[in-house]
Amino acid sequence: MKYLVMILMGGGAAPAGAAAGQQASAWPTILMFGAIIVVMWLFMIRPQRKQQKELQEFRSGLKKGDKVVTVGGIYGEIVEVNDKTALIKVDGDVKLRVDKQGLVKDYSETAQQ
Repeated sequence: MKYLVMILMGGGAAPAGAAAGQQASAWPTILMFGAIIVVMWLFMIRPQRKQQKELQEFRSGLKKGDKVVTVGGIYGEIVEVNDKTALIKVDGDVKLRVDKQGLVKDYSETAQQ
């Protein structure tokens, strides 16, 4: 266990001629934590921000006639769009007013394939 701590803190065991009271450098540990933070940012935070930005652009670009899906899984076609809400036609004459934050996907392109 002592050697593991020395490896993590100082990068290796002390040479045979070194004094026993010498302190190990903390730089390898600091660099390791820095590398972990960079990796977490690259693989977790950055992609989530990109996804949130795309979703915000989708919601701000909604227009009449777009086919959308709500968070609850309701498919519909947009009839009217306001600042915070949208009126979607679900089936026949059934219309629902939903918050724009509840719209997650445009399925008009995938339905045509």
